[in-house]
Amino acid sequence: MRGHPVYAAMGTTIFEHMSGLSRELGAINLGQGFPDGQGPPALLDAAARALREKSNQYPPMAGLPELRDAVAAFYSRRQRLNLTREQVIVTSGATEALAAAIFALVQPGDDVLIFQPAYDAYAPLIRRAGGVPVPIDLHPPAWRYERAAIIAAITPRTRAMILNDPLNPTGTVASAADLAMLAEICVAHDLVAICDEVWEEVRFDGVPHRSLIDFPGMASRAVKIGSAGKIFGLTGWKLGWMCAAPALASLMARAHQFLTFTSPPPLQWAVAEGLALPDDWFAAQAADWAAGRARLKQGLESAGFVVLPNAATWFLCIDLPRSGLAMDDQICCERAVREAGVAAIPVSAFFDGGVPGPILRLCFTKPADQLDSAVKRLSHFRQAQLSAG
Repeated sequence: MRGHPVYAAMGTTIFEHMSGLSRELGAINLGQGFPDGQGPPALLDAAARALREKSNQYPPMAGLPELRDAVAAFYSRRQRLNLTREQVIVTSGATEALAAAIFALVQPGDDVLIFQPAYDAYAPLIRRAGGVPVPIDLHPPAWRYERAAIIAAITPRTRAMILNDPLNPTGTVASAADLAMLAEICVAHDLVAICDEVWEEVRFDGVPHRSLIDFPGMASRAVKIGSAGKIFGLTGWKLGWMCAAPALASLMARAHQFLTFTSPPPLQWAVAEGLALPDDWFAAQAADWAAGRARLKQGLESAGFVVLPNAATWFLCIDLPRSGLAMDDQICCERAVREAGVAAIPVSAFFDGGVPGPILRLCFTKPADQLDSAVKRLSHFRQAQLSAG
């Protein structure tokens, strides 16, 4: 049987590959990003209650009204955004929201700016829509957005920009000045901004998240994408949303209806309840994640690894050359999972083309004993390489 050549040429993602090796080898999985554990009891109870007491039939294509209202209210409270139900479309995860936004807004031949390192779904989705991904490299350790590089990449064919803030895999956040500059560029060049903001509630710098949609001129040209999986640490629920001006939201809803059409209603009701939890609940959850971040960072640095700056996400990155490991990051990942029993993700997997240097990404939302054991194993691995070199 013949398959589509685009997909026939693809392998599995690096996340599935490393998680598969982790399961096969019994390694500690600090690769694919998810917290261990069942998730917040309040949301689990809400989902179980909804499963028993509410409808389990098709909900509205755009999402349950309760959840769309809850998303708008959440962003009003947490980010001072003025959204209505009509501006919120519920999706089966943020990746589906990205797909719907790209398929609705990118036409064949359009150039789309993506900042590298970039989530590995961006480029394939752009190409599937007939567009052309145009990568703009960011550079460690600050991973700053440079106006000159962005302007140089814009052509008469440039239609859109994808912005991931906070940025995975680096764990960095765009400054207010950078966001203002990006907004100015979008307005000046008539670009649509697809804003992947799934890490908006996973920040440790004390600065509230501000969306690009909130900047002058952006309300009618920006799409804000969020994720219940990241907000609540429930990645397997695959529930997300996209927010935009009514005209854009209506257009994206038409693409969404032919992707997944809708998402499980009990999970939608549960997330609606979760978004109404008090602010101190979210602060406590962030503090719990921050404790894992601090533990892994301290352990890695004590073991001689150089950890790059981080202000958000569930990930820390280590600079391999500065840590004394003179090897490619993909090779290092393969060897670390097999020889040290720790799965990681190579940051080079987030680049299509040039790579700024061998860097490893590690997830810290794991139990303390797992983090400590992983550090001990990685320390032995590093010492063995230094001795061999």
